This record gives sequence, structure tokens and C-alpha cells, in this order.
Amino acid sequence: MKHWILILNFILFTGVLHAQELNCTVQINSDQIQGSNKSVFNTLKKSITEFMNNRRWTELSFTNDERIECTLNIIVKKVDGDVFTSEIQIQSRRPIYNSTYYSTLFNFKDVDFTFNYKEFDQLEMNQNTITSNLTAVLSYYAYIIIGYDMDSFSRLGGTPYFRLAEGIVNSAQGADLAGWKAFESTRNRYALINNLLDEAFKKYRNYFYEYHRLGLDEMSTNSTNARARIAEGLPILRETNRATPSAIVISSFLDAKNDELINIFSKATTQEKTDAVQILSDVNPTQSARYEKILKQ
Repeated sequence: MKHWILILNFILFTGVLHAQELNCTVQINSDQIQGSNKSVFNTLKKSITEFMNNRRWTELSFTNDERIECTLNIIVKKVDGDVFTSEIQIQSRRPIYNSTYYSTLFNFKDVDFTFNYKEFDQLEMNQNTITSNLTAVLSYYAYIIIGYDMDSFSRLGGTPYFRLAEGIVNSAQGADLAGWKAFESTRNRYALINNLLDEAFKKYRNYFYEYHRLGLDEMSTNSTNARARIAEGLPILRETNRATPSAIVISSFLDAKNDELINIFSKATTQEKTDAVQILSDVNPTQSARYEKILKQ
């Protein structure tokens, strides 16, 4: 797969070829903001798009068709002078081997995204000092997106990029900014990166790799065996969730994978269907009615 090649290229030929990692689509929803002057939102969209796509985030070598596809949807709820109060929905996906199918890797809604922006501001990032909450949040999610992508291609392959995201979180601890603080919320940026780098979630991250490389990527070769590998690891979700109830990495995994899991197990054996529904309903009881559809197909 492509990222095995990328990693080998990095080890053997570091410095030979570099390209940007992200192919990011940015959407700015300003429907809640009154007034006819929307130019600032168009400029903001252009600035964020360039920041995400033109910056080189790693030392890895990417070609254009290997760039990670992702989407940032920013919903602006209030503008007071240069202060924007908003939410941001982040999604990323990756192609599945020998198919036209793309699997969602990361699906996360961040409700504490307040930043300062003046039209035509240049977006710059200092890794060690938070001078702009806008670029800090964008950089944080760039590394999260890359980390998830790498985790799907190699065991714990995203760790270096999650560490970079953690560095931004640590730099933000002394700032009076929402969304970064330890124990402020179980669903904020701190909680997400804390889960991803916590030893308690190592089994989950290994399963994340197996789900994609040994499951989805093998569907075109042997769907029965591939589905069995995915089913084999489902108890890890329940085990992890019981150890850390409502863990954000588990709920975000299911937010990304619910439809996919329903589709996968709708074609399974009766026993696989029953086991999958029991486990998924235990981990995510609010979606149990959706999981029950598996048994009816």
C-alpha cells in the first residue's frame, strides 16, 4: 500500500522528494451571521485552504494522488469585530486497496473554536508558542489527520504526528483558550490526544490498523476472511470502552464507521451478525436500533 512505500522512501531516500500531505476541502458556513458583506468569509476560506494544503507537515514523500483527502467544515455562529465564535467538523478518509471505495478514518466535531481573524491576515504557525488560536487548531488537526492515516497503514505509525499534536496542546495549556485544557471536557482536543497516546488505548490503535490493512484492504481478495478479522477485534472496542467509559477515540471511531460496520456485517454469518450487534450496542447503546438492522438483512 502507498504509505508502506512512503515510509520506506522516507527511510532510504530522505530529502529526495517532498510534497504536501493534505488535499483539504474547506467549507465556511456563515448562514447564522447577519449582513451582506461576506467577503471576509471567502478570504478566510481561501487562507485556510492554502494553509492546510500548501504547508509541508512532515518529512515524508507524497505524490499528488497520495495526498490525504480531508474536509474542514467551519460553522460560524457569531462575529464580534475580529473575534469569530464557531464550531469545526473534521473528516478524513483513505482509499481501500483494489477498489473505488473510500473509508472514513476520522470524524470529529469540535464545538470550542473561537479565533481572531482580520481579512487578509497571513496565517502562520509557531510550533512552540500559540500566537493564533486559528492556526493552532488547524495545525493540531492536520497532525491528527496525518496520524490517523498513518495508523491505518502501519501499527502505531501515527505516533510521531500525534506527538506533534500533543506539543501544540501542551503549548496551549497556559493560554486562556477553550478546547485545550486538561479535564475541561472529555470531548476536547486535550482529551482526544490524551486518549490516542495513552497506553490504555494501544490495543484499540492496533485494531485500527488491523481493521483497515487486514480487513478492508483484503476485502477484494477474500471478503470472508477480511470480515472475520474485523469481527475478531470488535471486543477490543467494548473492553476499551468499559475501562474508560465514553472515551472520545471510541465514540469518534463509531461516528466514522457506523454505516460501514452495518454494511460489512449485513453480509456476515448469523453468528457474526449476532456478536457484532451485541458488542456495538453495548459500546454505543444510543445507536442500537441502527445496529439491529444488521440482523434483518
